[in-house]
Amino acid sequence: MSMKKVLVVDDEPNILLSLEFILEEEGFEVKTAGDGEEALEAAKSFEPGIVLLDVAMPRRDGYEVCRLLKSQDAPPKVIMLTAKGQPLERKKGLEVGADAYITKPFHAGELVAEINALLEK
Repeated sequence: MSMKKVLVVDDEPNILLSLEFILEEEGFEVKTAGDGEEALEAAKSFEPGIVLLDVAMPRRDGYEVCRLLKSQDAPPKVIMLTAKGQPLERKKGLEVGADAYITKPFHAGELVAEINALLEK
């Protein structure tokens, strides 16, 4: 698992493209996935150090994907990156194993700082 590898999972193509560009500019190797099933497959082959994970997605939601990723022997760090910002949703995200929970819209610099902080732990 490489700490500089980031898997970005979101069902919005514009968000995927934007995050891919931002993170590659910061020196990360980036892979994207458009739904929960694709995310699980990509995580197996890509072995990211961190996963940016939307909650509301087709096929498997972000909570289930996070729970499955965190059940692995060497789980990646997970940042839930979602428009679902209510306290109960945040609580659920953290309970299934998310290392951080950031709501959309977000500031790119803040996201990069959070990624770097988690990767240093």
